[in-house]
Amino acid sequence: MLDANIKAQLAQYLEMMEKEVQLKISVGSDKVAQDMQELVDELASMSSLIKVEKAELERTPSFSINRPGEDTGIVFAGIPLGHEFTSLVLALLHVSGRAPKVNDQVIEQVKNIEGVHHFESYISLSCQNCPEVVQALNIMSVLNPNITHTMIDGAAFKDEVESKNIMAVPTVYLNGEPFTNGRKTIEEILAEMGSGLDASDFEDKDPFDVLVVGGGPAGASAAIYAARKGIRTGIVADRFGGQILDTAAIENFISVNRTEGPKLAASLEEHVKEYDIDIMNLQTAKRLEKKDLIEIELENGAVLKSKTVILSTGARWRNIGVPGEAEFRNKGVAYCPHCDGPLFEGKDVAVVGGGNSGIEAAIDLAGIASHVTVLEFASELKADAVLQERLNSLPNAKVLTNVQTKEITGTDKVNGVTYTDRDSGEEHHIELDGIFIQIGLVPNTDWLGDSIERNRFGEIVVDKKGTTNVPGVFAAGDCSDSPYKQIIISMGSGATASLSAFDYLVRSKVEV
Repeated sequence: MLDANIKAQLAQYLEMMEKEVQLKISVGSDKVAQDMQELVDELASMSSLIKVEKAELERTPSFSINRPGEDTGIVFAGIPLGHEFTSLVLALLHVSGRAPKVNDQVIEQVKNIEGVHHFESYISLSCQNCPEVVQALNIMSVLNPNITHTMIDGAAFKDEVESKNIMAVPTVYLNGEPFTNGRKTIEEILAEMGSGLDASDFEDKDPFDVLVVGGGPAGASAAIYAARKGIRTGIVADRFGGQILDTAAIENFISVNRTEGPKLAASLEEHVKEYDIDIMNLQTAKRLEKKDLIEIELENGAVLKSKTVILSTGARWRNIGVPGEAEFRNKGVAYCPHCDGPLFEGKDVAVVGGGNSGIEAAIDLAGIASHVTVLEFASELKADAVLQERLNSLPNAKVLTNVQTKEITGTDKVNGVTYTDRDSGEEHHIELDGIFIQIGLVPNTDWLGDSIERNRFGEIVVDKKGTTNVPGVFAAGDCSDSPYKQIIISMGSGATASLSAFDYLVRSKVEV
């Protein structure tokens, strides 16, 4: 099951195990079961601390990781390879007694959860967003005996996934009922369980010299540059890492041949934590007001004050805004082909958008789905020629240009899309099981209202120093009117905005 390189890496990790763990495995005679048995046997052969026994678990094939004489509540229903291999390794270490890398406040929150909580996470092994959810729920299971978690590979349990109309991953059930979906940190899960911070937790914070709003590449860069100046720095983010958490392969980040969004986001957070920066994660800004100091009000009612503010709130997927899009989100309407594509194996799907992201999505999906239809509003595709050539060479892909998507139809899930031919005005309907929206991004700036000048696209207008029209307020990254939306450019603009904020502090002599 494991090649030589992976086994060599795994062997190093298994040496970090502290106590014995017991793997209980429930398998049948199918191929997945045989592969699971082979994986479990390989693990046992690599460490004397891993014991294996047969058992009757709720799902077959599956295996659990336990301390001897007890059930820790971690079950893998499916083979945790691909993106989930790290989840397997961490589960072995944590169950063996290795402390998870979460802060003490989170540990206490988890331990104080009362009542029985049985989590089930439905994932796909190609999903780069799923491991964080799986690992968070596994940690919670280790820390609290009243919490259990089962990871379920949708490809291995197709009937179960289809019976629950799960069409996006990760999707999490709690005690048999839908709980949440999408990428979530352990802090976010705790917040959804009612254990989040409120306004009182921010009352004693002194004003900042620089307050960064947004935790993506631009925000992380800005915060680090500010902290290195020795000034009081804070960063408030609704999701540290920002949009790169939803990015699969990154191959244009200079000096790094290839990485993945979640991995880069983790590196950014780790770098930020090297400095004396007040990180306020899972907090959403809702108002900016310039007074003697600049005030940022959060959704929970807390008000943060700072001499300068750097806005780096990034962007999000653009919606097409047609009937059915919101109603069937995660029920056939999807935005990430890498994450959700495997759930549409052998089915008919559509992609809305003929730019690079849309055509790349169509090419990826064509290798999984039965048929892919591309719907493009313009009279021709905007994607690079090499991508168009590749798509046109595929026998199960079709391109419709000069068409307007009118409605996404369905009952309890998507069953088709209606579009209009813009030349003839004729309306057509395609029966399909899923539709992927790939029409670009929209900046996360609605919350600013008229407090900051924005262009017609909603982007914050800045000069070459990242300065906005409000003294002391700067902006960087995809939320600004920078012409190119790239990770490396966002990082550079974050550094520029931070240096500009420091220069402003020096020259204006703002007093608290």
